[in-house]
Amino acid sequence: MNLKQLANKPQRFAPGHRSCSGCGFPQIVRTVLASTDNPVVVANATGCLEVTSTIYPFTSWKVPYIHSAFENAAATITGVESAYKALQKKGKLPKDKKIKFVAFGGDGGTYDIGLQSLSGALERGHDFLYVLYDNEAYMNTNIQRSSSTPLGATTTTTPDGTIHHGKEEWKKDIMKIVEAHHIPYLAQASVHNLIDLSMKAEKAFNTEGPSFIVVLQPCTLGWKFPTDMTIDIAKLAVETKFWPLYEIENGKYKINYKPAKDVPVTEYLKTQGRFKHLFRPENKGILEQIQKTVNERWNDIVKKCEG
Repeated sequence: MNLKQLANKPQRFAPGHRSCSGCGFPQIVRTVLASTDNPVVVANATGCLEVTSTIYPFTSWKVPYIHSAFENAAATITGVESAYKALQKKGKLPKDKKIKFVAFGGDGGTYDIGLQSLSGALERGHDFLYVLYDNEAYMNTNIQRSSSTPLGATTTTTPDGTIHHGKEEWKKDIMKIVEAHHIPYLAQASVHNLIDLSMKAEKAFNTEGPSFIVVLQPCTLGWKFPTDMTIDIAKLAVETKFWPLYEIENGKYKINYKPAKDVPVTEYLKTQGRFKHLFRPENKGILEQIQKTVNERWNDIVKKCEG
């Protein structure tokens, strides 16, 4: 599917929501929902997407939609999927009618609060897609750190000071955690490349059993950059190998995009105010740590593709 075809698909997420200027999750949602022609049922964890798209009495969702709680979007959507199968079995729904089930959650509702619910749903083998839009902090509640927040980033709970210089722990590797559940399809995508995201969403919808996609979603408010830079920054994350585009299908790794040249990760970090303190001379070691880890993780993915 090319961009023109994607743009001409029926819109299942309407304009008029209240997301921030420059936010990328509307594009993520529209792209994912446009990547199947089947009817879709959506569950949504509490977070930026939920609060900006469902302010009573309005909604941007043009599909059946459920919001339950922060921690249980995966459990909610798999409950709906189970009910659907039960009604088909009883003859109350036609067996040839194919409905797709998808849950959307942010990093707080996925890496942290919702991890148990997601893990259980994956382990049980439900037929659904989980889409994580990753903005790397609890943006909806004033930019607190999450386990997705990168090393060195400042948040309201990990400020830069005389002793501590932003978050001191590495970003949790959610792809490895999900891979450990041995599901048939999982992928990492970015909001700047909607064709790649659509291809992955289409694969996920056509996969029998659980599937998972994590999409990088730069946050203008929490990352501290101009609102017209979202797509550029998402692209830089990929070009510097900070955020590789890859997929794992039935245990086989595939890199979807290899940068033509090596771009230092500092080119990505310096675009964001949350990392500006790292460019003081005394924090040079943190930058070196980040570059070393980015190189190691990229090489690990390359090795797994070759193996």
